[in-house]
Amino acid sequence: MKKHIINTIIRTAIFCQIIILAFSACRPLDEYNPTSLSEDNVLRSFSGFKAFQSNCYSGLWGSLIGMPYGILSEVGTDLWTFPYNNHNQYRDVIAYEEFTINSGVVRNVWDFAWGPIKDCNKTIELSTKLQDGDPEDIKILVAEAQFLRAYYYSVLVTQFGSVPLVTVDDPVKNLNPSRSPVPDIYRQIITDLRAAFNALPITPYEGNAQRVTKKAAFGLLARVYAQGAGEGLTENNKSYWLRAKEVADSLITQAGSYNARIYDDFAEVFAARNNRNNQEALFTAYGLNPYDPSYDYFTGSGKPNLYLHYYPKLDDAFGTADLLKRGVNANTSNAYYGRLNQQFIAPTKYLIQCFNADYDKRWENTFVTAFTNYSGTQALASLGTVAPTPAKVTYDAATVTLTAAMCTKYGIDASHVGQKIYPYTDVNARNASQNATWQYIPKVWAKGDHTGATTGLIDVANANVHPYPLAQDEDRFFAYLSKTPLSATDKASRRYLTVNIDDLFDPSDPTGSTYKMVASNNGLAYPAAANLFPAMMKFNHNFDGGWLGANFQQKLGNIMIMRMAEVYLIVAEASMHVNQNGAEAAKYLNELRKRACRNSADFNTATGMQLVSATMNDVFDEYARELCGEFNRWALLKRNKAFESRLQTYNRTALSNFVASRHYTRPIPFNFLNQINNADEFGNNGY
Repeated sequence: MKKHIINTIIRTAIFCQIIILAFSACRPLDEYNPTSLSEDNVLRSFSGFKAFQSNCYSGLWGSLIGMPYGILSEVGTDLWTFPYNNHNQYRDVIAYEEFTINSGVVRNVWDFAWGPIKDCNKTIELSTKLQDGDPEDIKILVAEAQFLRAYYYSVLVTQFGSVPLVTVDDPVKNLNPSRSPVPDIYRQIITDLRAAFNALPITPYEGNAQRVTKKAAFGLLARVYAQGAGEGLTENNKSYWLRAKEVADSLITQAGSYNARIYDDFAEVFAARNNRNNQEALFTAYGLNPYDPSYDYFTGSGKPNLYLHYYPKLDDAFGTADLLKRGVNANTSNAYYGRLNQQFIAPTKYLIQCFNADYDKRWENTFVTAFTNYSGTQALASLGTVAPTPAKVTYDAATVTLTAAMCTKYGIDASHVGQKIYPYTDVNARNASQNATWQYIPKVWAKGDHTGATTGLIDVANANVHPYPLAQDEDRFFAYLSKTPLSATDKASRRYLTVNIDDLFDPSDPTGSTYKMVASNNGLAYPAAANLFPAMMKFNHNFDGGWLGANFQQKLGNIMIMRMAEVYLIVAEASMHVNQNGAEAAKYLNELRKRACRNSADFNTATGMQLVSATMNDVFDEYARELCGEFNRWALLKRNKAFESRLQTYNRTALSNFVASRHYTRPIPFNFLNQINNADEFGNNGY
């Protein structure tokens, strides 16, 4: 929905600060007297224009790329389902149940994608009326607006199909909008992306990594061609599949020229040290920096909480009486996991089985399957009694001594009575600012070092990652979900609760989309373990600068909207569509498999890590391993017309209510229809 255009310099500056405070180019315009200048005067100056242009980014971080699109773009596919007994929240998009025009998450995606388009349009129009400014600077800022308009429209046309195509500034709200044909929308997106590619720099404008660059336009162009290919579109007698292949292949071939690359090791992709400047990222929604002088807590609140939707509520599985020392349901309680009080989305058995974890390190770099306690010895050593409460945890207080009652309760063999389970992590505490409050910076206790002295701590790339497989003698975790089924004898040799992941699924559902109920007859030695499932960790930013210290549900790290690995997958996918070239597709898939392989010697056909020739199923599987959770799966199934076949095989829960004639597009939200005069004519996509 269109908002009223900001009409004074004060409102321009305030809007810029509140919505895009993280964007460093957005600053109050101190050189102007806001009481004496009109919007027209301000926006005709380059400084005012530049500040207003920042609004084009307003739909990204914390809104579109937070929870709404993070959910809508992934669920309702073969990858995700409901955890144990939670079949209510988001059931419209997870299982197509009671899916109406009142869907809240759909409405949010519409609003956050549609809203900034008007700002992109106005930025582009204003650029022709400026009274000052360097033409090269103006050209770059316009290119950014064109890129962002293309991105927002790519979301809208993928999710909603035919929508109004508006490319001019219109301060008067159109109460009788008309839908534009899908081919016209794709043509405009491609026009914008090509113009953006030509004008954007290789390095970000003013060195501000939050701004888009040439590689972002190149990568998004490949994605848009692939998505448009699913609509049967062509360009100059070439199918969009062929165009997608050409563009993606060109970006790979010339990657170095555009500062684009894939990391040699998948573990680097989500390493904490790479979050703020990820070399694999093509397009990033930049998180707020709590150490920036302009940071304001009130802007920080309401930011992304996507990560917690993919985690189990550990309190529901364990309580806090014995194994779990500090709960996760309450706010500002657990300075390692954060506040995990949602538990809405769990992986299907298909997604879990995609990973051959014996060889593929993407498994433990994507999913948490071992759960632990943490200590705060660093914080206590540096801050003493003024350490914040979440970090005020001694090593001894984080250590569990197994009792006979605990072993009986959790099905741990009685031979372990009296043994200890130590914390895996330790957090330091640092006050980022008077507003952002505390950061909790984790290190890992070296296995076997039980002194509790900080000399036993080591820095790791990602403190959310734990060893795989968890060793029989591991003493730093109290619960483990084993991907490889373990025998009763093997479980008995371990001092921690051990559950085979396969045993979490209801055997009556052959597709593996139904988790067991929490009940005494569910076949688990500890029935409440049915609350657990592998937790997708990609957005759990656990590093200095990643915490919104006053709200443990929300994290401040960057979120990659597109990264270079997707370009390799697009080439492989397009190769299968253009000429069924399985050998060519395998070549690109192997680049991703090779860097994910634990040991280079294991990259061969015998282990299955190296492909000789790929099938379309191999492409689907590789997308799952590489990009699960990353705003991609729903669009992938749509463009390949694969919902029916994939849900039939892997997600009976979603299939039961899926109607192909309706669910290949999302409903037009009621709040939009309620504000226009021609709602009946406009339609709601059949909902």
